Order: sequence, then C-alpha cells, then structure tokens
Amino acid sequence: MEAVTSLLAGFETALTPLNLLWALIGVTLGTLVGVLPGIGPALTVALLLPVTAQLPPVSAFIMFAGIYYGGMFGGSTTSILLNTPGESSSIITALEGNKMARRGRAAAALATAAIGSFVAGTIGTALLTIAAPAIADVAVKIPASATFSITVLAFVLISATFGSSPLRGLISLFIGLAFALIGIDSQSGQARFTLGFPELLDGIDFIVLVIGLFAVGETLYVASRLRKDKASVIKLDGNANMNREDWRRSWKPWLRGTALGFPFGAIPAGGAEIPTFLSFTLEKKLSKHPEEFGKGAIEGVAGPEAANNASAAGVLVPLLTLGLPTSATAAILLGAFQQYGIQPGPLLFATNGDLVWGLIASLFIGNVMLLVLNLPLAPVWAKLLLVPRPFLYAGILVFSTVGVYSLNNSVFDLVLLAIVGVIGFLMRRFDFPITPAIIGAILGPVAEKQFRTAVQNSQGDFTVFFQQPLSAFILLIVLAALVVPQVLKSRAARQGATS
Repeated sequence: MEAVTSLLAGFETALTPLNLLWALIGVTLGTLVGVLPGIGPALTVALLLPVTAQLPPVSAFIMFAGIYYGGMFGGSTTSILLNTPGESSSIITALEGNKMARRGRAAAALATAAIGSFVAGTIGTALLTIAAPAIADVAVKIPASATFSITVLAFVLISATFGSSPLRGLISLFIGLAFALIGIDSQSGQARFTLGFPELLDGIDFIVLVIGLFAVGETLYVASRLRKDKASVIKLDGNANMNREDWRRSWKPWLRGTALGFPFGAIPAGGAEIPTFLSFTLEKKLSKHPEEFGKGAIEGVAGPEAANNASAAGVLVPLLTLGLPTSATAAILLGAFQQYGIQPGPLLFATNGDLVWGLIASLFIGNVMLLVLNLPLAPVWAKLLLVPRPFLYAGILVFSTVGVYSLNNSVFDLVLLAIVGVIGFLMRRFDFPITPAIIGAILGPVAEKQFRTAVQNSQGDFTVFFQQPLSAFILLIVLAALVVPQVLKSRAARQGATS
C-alpha cells in the first residue's frame, strides 16, 4: 500500500506540464534513435549528458527514461523493415519480422511489436513498482563485504554475457577498471596513473569516457565499414495496424514474453538477449501454426518484443535498489545519477523518493505516449531509415565534440575524447564488447570503496569476505561462473573428438 501511495505522489511530479514535455521529448528522441540503425538509447543518453547538466534531476531522468523505453520501441522498426537490428536484443525480432514485411505484412508486424512493447512495458513497470521498494528494504541490511562480492559477481556475469567470449569480456572490463583508477586515491591522496598531467588528477570525466567509447568509437567503426554494410529498406504503406486474427494470435505471446523478460532483466547480466530467444523458442513450440516460422509468424515478433521491453523494466530493479547496472544504458544512467551527486542503492528510495517515484510514474506515462507515437506515425519513422548514414554519423561526431568541449571549455578534454574514441574503435574492430568497459569504469570506484570499508570494519582481516556467510556464498557463485563453463566446454570438446 505504501508503494501505491508513493507512486501516486510520483504521478503528481511527472504530470506537471514541464515534466510531461520532457517525457514527450524523451520518448520522441528514443523512438527516433531506436529507428536509426546503429544508434541505441545508450549512445543517445550519453550524447545528452552534457546538454542536461543544467536541468533539474527529476526532469533529466524523466527524459532519459523516455529515451530508454522509446529506444526499445523504435528498435523493432529497424529490425522489421531493414533486417538490421539496432541492438542485440532486437535480433530475434528481425528473424520473423522482416519475413512478415517481405510478405507484405509490415504494418501488422510493426503493430504487434508496438502494442506488445506497450503491454510488456506497463506490466514490467507495475512489477518494478512492487519489487523495487521491497528489495531496497532488504539491501540496506547487506554488509559491505557482501556488497563487494555482489559487485564482483556482476563483473563476472556481465563479462561472460557480452562479447563473443568470456575472455574478451573480461579484458574489456579490465580496460574500464583501468580508466576508473586514474586520478587521486581518495584514501591516501596519491596520484594514480596521471602521467604527470594535472588535468587527470580528478580522473577522466565519465561523459568524456562514455561519449568517446560509444559515439566516437562507433562513428569511426561505421565509417570503416560504410561500403561493406548495405541493406534495402522495405516500404511501408499506411499505418501500423492488426486484424482480428492478428490480435488473437498475439495476446498470449505478449503475456508470456513479459513473464520471461522481467525476471531476466532484474538479475545481473540477465539482459534482453536470453529472454527474447527463449520467448521465440517457446512460441515456436506452442504455436498452432508452426509451419509459418521461418516465413513470417506473428507470434515470433509479438513474444520477443514483449520480452525485450519487459526486461527493460527489470533492468531498473538492480540499478535503483543496488546501484548495479546490467546493461549499457543502465550503466550510463548510473553515471548520470552520479553526475547529480546521487548514488543509486538501498537508500535511494529514502533520500530521493521524489525523483525515484517521479521516474517510475513517468514510465507509465511514457508507455502511453509511445503507443500513440508509434502506431499512427509508423510511416514517418520508416522514412528515417532513408537518411544517408554519412550525414547521420558526421552529425553525431560534431555533436559529441561540441558537447564534450562545453563541459569545461577544455582542449585537453577533446584530446582525451579522441584517444578514448580510437580505443573504442579498436575494441569494436577486434570484437571486444564496450558494455563491460563502461560498467567497469562506473562500478570500479564503488567496488574499491566497499572493499576498503569491509577490510577496515574487520580491522585489516582480508578473510572477512570468506567468513561472512552471504559474501562467501556469492564468491562461490563467482568461482562456479568462471570454472563451470570452461569444464563443460572442455568436456564437450573431448566428447566431440571421441565420437
């Protein structure tokens, strides 16, 4: 009941004219960037961090939430009409969605994706409303040693999930941790890895880091492959709509996809890729029209899209209650919180209740706005796919440079941006995932602080992490996550060699 009362207060905050305007701007921008290939909500939030530095925190996060949900909505358009998923979570949608579009059913595919996103987003936000305060109440009692172990678990699982191999994910993570170490040590006051540059005493600004890795790195990567990556856009005639048969075949996949997506989004490294794949597999088994799969089955669009958007709501649970980001966008949102001097975690609901509940209420409002924007304006969004990519990424590069320079009017920041951008390009070029690096840079200082607090509380006893039951149990999970996949892989290789 307390959660409902707090949510109603959040609606009072979110329904003010100014915050409604920011929500509308957020969902519009989110849909726009979701539609454009190669540009996701993480990149957009990163680009807007310098612009929103002067906004009140509530307004800024309402807009960021709109971008986050809008990017999930808009990503289906790229997958269906261009067969080019903007993010890995949209890969499954492209399998059947593009086939539907080629059969002349693009309008139905876009409609079931949009309505499924609305249903899943609304239910997922309702579950977030219920689950987040309860988890925050429990998380307050977790000791520093266990909090450090949870962070290590998140590091390992995220590194194993993102990228083509766990090793590449771990290398990316350590790159991010190396960035996090630059600057003055908060305890000893010693400069670390500054190379004699006084500008680095405060560390690398998070905005410079994230824009360099995402925006500049992605721009250079796209430019290097511009002549290789070509795809044809399927024309959309009329608005997105569904007939009665489409509704009958879609509503159950929407609900099943939601049930799969939310819990996976809420666990560290759960993400949207696994539940979308599971949803597709489940719908294929349960469908009364299995022969349509591979040729454009509407259930193969409805279920995965619902799972995708439900997981987006689930991702906010560990972010708000534990301060743990489990996706690239969540990591950048965590950086945005820190930009305003706010640390997400168990105390967030007590210390910044107006912001949190206004943010959650805005998700309900944004879902309604997105449905209104996506159904009648589908042809408009489809035309954005025709924007020449050189113009698009040139604009991103200019916007990135201006935004970073505006932070401190510093040429040194621009040099850092270029260096980090080249690192981001090389990581993309050699298939190292960017997300673990961002999460390492964000959570590195938090993990260091929790480690030192735990050791100080135990009067210098480093075995505290194994003596405290919860911490020891989590570290055992970490060990299993590192060892078990390798054992299974080597066993499978031996069986394959003997057969």
